[in-house]
Amino acid sequence: MSRSKPSGGLDDPLTALTGVGPKVAEKLARLGLEQVSDLLFHLPLRYEDRTRIWPLAELRPGQLAQVEGEVINSRIVWGRKPMLLWTLGDGSGRLTMRLFNFFRSQLNQLKTGTAFRCYGEVRAGQRGLEMIHPEYRRVDECDPLATALTSHYPSGDGVSQKLLRKLVPEALKRLDDVALAPLPADVVAGAPVDAGASLNEALRYVHQPPPGADVDALAEGAHPLQQALAFQELLAHRLSLRLRRQSERSRSAPVMAADSTLRDRLVESLPFTLTGAQQRVVLEIGEDLARPRPTLRLLQGDVGSGKTVVAAAAAAQAIDAGHQVALAAPTELLSEQHFSGLRALLEPLGVNVIWLTGRLRGKQRTAAMEAVSGDADLIVGTHALMQDGVEYRRLGLVVIDEQHRFGVDQRMALRAKGGGVDSSPHQLIMTATPIPRTLAMTAYADLDISTIDELPPGRIPITTVAMSNAKRDVLIERVRGACASGQRVYWVCTIIEESETLQAEAASDLAESLTAALPDLSVGLIHGRLKSAEKDAVMGEFKDGKLQVLVATTVIEVGVDVPEATLMIIENAERLGLSQLHQLRGRVGRGDGASSCVLLYQPPLSNMARQRLNVMRETNDGFEIARKDLELRGPGEVLGTRQTGEAQFRIADLSRDRALLPSVGQGADRMLASFPEQAQELVDRWVGRASQYADV
Repeated sequence: MSRSKPSGGLDDPLTALTGVGPKVAEKLARLGLEQVSDLLFHLPLRYEDRTRIWPLAELRPGQLAQVEGEVINSRIVWGRKPMLLWTLGDGSGRLTMRLFNFFRSQLNQLKTGTAFRCYGEVRAGQRGLEMIHPEYRRVDECDPLATALTSHYPSGDGVSQKLLRKLVPEALKRLDDVALAPLPADVVAGAPVDAGASLNEALRYVHQPPPGADVDALAEGAHPLQQALAFQELLAHRLSLRLRRQSERSRSAPVMAADSTLRDRLVESLPFTLTGAQQRVVLEIGEDLARPRPTLRLLQGDVGSGKTVVAAAAAAQAIDAGHQVALAAPTELLSEQHFSGLRALLEPLGVNVIWLTGRLRGKQRTAAMEAVSGDADLIVGTHALMQDGVEYRRLGLVVIDEQHRFGVDQRMALRAKGGGVDSSPHQLIMTATPIPRTLAMTAYADLDISTIDELPPGRIPITTVAMSNAKRDVLIERVRGACASGQRVYWVCTIIEESETLQAEAASDLAESLTAALPDLSVGLIHGRLKSAEKDAVMGEFKDGKLQVLVATTVIEVGVDVPEATLMIIENAERLGLSQLHQLRGRVGRGDGASSCVLLYQPPLSNMARQRLNVMRETNDGFEIARKDLELRGPGEVLGTRQTGEAQFRIADLSRDRALLPSVGQGADRMLASFPEQAQELVDRWVGRASQYADV
């Protein structure tokens, strides 16, 4: 796919900017930044107001603020975890600074009377307002106050905020001689925002908001110029998916007869009757597989709705037609669970089901690889299914579970193993995260969508209660009683921090305290800093009963079935969005017994948090919860984690900007019909590297 060529040097490589040599350019390229125009559309995630100093007396909890004052006192407080505490005063008030990770030499720097400038989030502490781990410098070493809000950009791969803040102003100077073309009037007609606003003005403002800018509006993405850019980005994303769909539909796919004997035998052999929703979805997928064009279908269903048996029916139809099926799961433990379940369903019918993961070594791996290229019908595995050297005999259907845990690169690599120059295998993508219709139409505009909106009869609803942290001792006794009767317990530690290190430390501290409080029980720990093999090992011990209590961060949001796990405790539940709370709750209730979920909260609750907890207590319906999540605009990520290669949003938010979606869809139709060249340029500008997959 060709790149657009803006005039005035915006198409120049970033090496044209001061200080960007080959090594720096290589690091920038890993973020998708290759041309000056890429940098202009690499938009801030958030802002800091360092243009002013706030009097300490005017601070409020939750505020990000820059303050100055003199040290009144400083000391190390010794306990289970030592802390460095110091107090800042400015004549109007006082503010406590709290450091958990520090060196003793820092105490020597914090001498009484020394003036410091600090920046951080103001929080309500036990003895007044405080900042935890603020940025701080001596006033005599500080730079002058900023002349614009400080932008925070997506970064990583050796690209620092300092570098981006140095390069962006130079890129913005190039806009002086360039007028970026607005969207055609026909495309933006009827949009609820001024989608045809000057791109030059919008980019300058969003990169460098002036002092006095409405920080709250910018933080919410509600500024008119942000909304204009959000419309363009949503339009570009919709166009990229439509182009991808057009490209895919132009390819051929194997025809698999809809009247499948093997599929019918599978359904007849089940010890239960498929729900009406399952029957409807099986027919939808069956009709897709019988067509000569590649199936691109998203199968969504709430936790426990029976997606696996639907996938088994699709696999049976493909195998009956003489084709192989590959099912990819994001973890070895989850893939092993799928392998066991599908083998139990299909092997009695003569289907050869094998398991292929990175764990296999030596003769086992050699045998599995030979089976893939030989007599295997259904191959279940992890990322290993996509690796070089894995050769399929006749791959006709690819099933991907929890697709948001895989990158586009990985999904395309698996698809490529079943296709030729102009052909592709069918694709079925499964997710247990219910997605509201308006969001699904935008995020998955290249897919048809099937929904299992009915749970099997007899499933026992999970009882959900909200409990104040003040009753923690009562809860610990409940855990002791549950484990004494053979049950197992999840205790999820949530901390809203960007640092996985801080998350892991918080979970480790919780595991230590529970081990001390419950010495007769085996307590395990799982968090994001563990390697995949280590996570699988801990989850395996919990599944096998070697661990009775599992302390975890939200990495267990999607995991394996542990029927004996009947109690889920979510720490600081008021901090999470509804969709994430629902996914965590879905880890229990997998067996025949009654299960419970305790939402442990720290009072006082905000009105928004109270509403979210009430919704969780009132319903177990994932689709209703997803709808409420949007309605309340809670802080969860409705669509889940996006991986490398996905078309990531730089400024748009599907929940916040859902009012734009109808006009985005209409604009995409008009642009493809009347302005195809501008459509391609818009996709290149906003989607960049990810748009290449439209041609795969």
